[in-house]
Amino acid sequence: RSDRQQFPEETMNIIKSAFSGGVIGWVYGGLPAFRHARKEFIARSHGELFQNRADAVQSAHRAGLRSFIRYGWRWSWRVAAFVAIFNTVSTGLSVYRNKTTISNFAAAGAFTGALFRMHLGLHGLAGGSVFGIAFGIPAGGLLMVMQKLAGETLQEKRNRERRELYEQELAEWQSRLGVTEVLGQKESSAQGEPQREIARES
Repeated sequence: RSDRQQFPEETMNIIKSAFSGGVIGWVYGGLPAFRHARKEFIARSHGELFQNRADAVQSAHRAGLRSFIRYGWRWSWRVAAFVAIFNTVSTGLSVYRNKTTISNFAAAGAFTGALFRMHLGLHGLAGGSVFGIAFGIPAGGLLMVMQKLAGETLQEKRNRERRELYEQELAEWQSRLGVTEVLGQKESSAQGEPQREIARES
């Protein structure tokens, strides 16, 4: 955290992107499951008796909603975890190297893909790395283009904020130093007056 007890912008971006990835994953996994479960329910329930048409429609929607929640959650946490790990690694590399390059995103994609496929053995590890690189390069390129279109990259913003903070702290330090010098002059002049009075008396 910063001196103002605020999280860095990079941390907030990782949290926001993970949340967005979770929502997108839920929709991506949930909507097809909702449609499929609804169709399956309608196909299976031709012989069932319902009180009225609204009851039949509600039953079909409930079946679809159950599938939407179940399969949407499965995709949601996986996509959110993938995005969070990918962004954490790429942001860490960018901060460590103090520059944003495509190689940061490629390395982050390779690491994340390998991590997600390591349970499948060496072939899964290699395949996950290749998939991660194939995903990381276009995603990184898109992020870099969006930052340039915004007019300022995260590195430039971080450097500008550091420079502004340094200048602000320097100005505060100089103002305190000026106050200290003024107080020192007042104390020396206050001490000099009694000595002059003693000299006059003597």
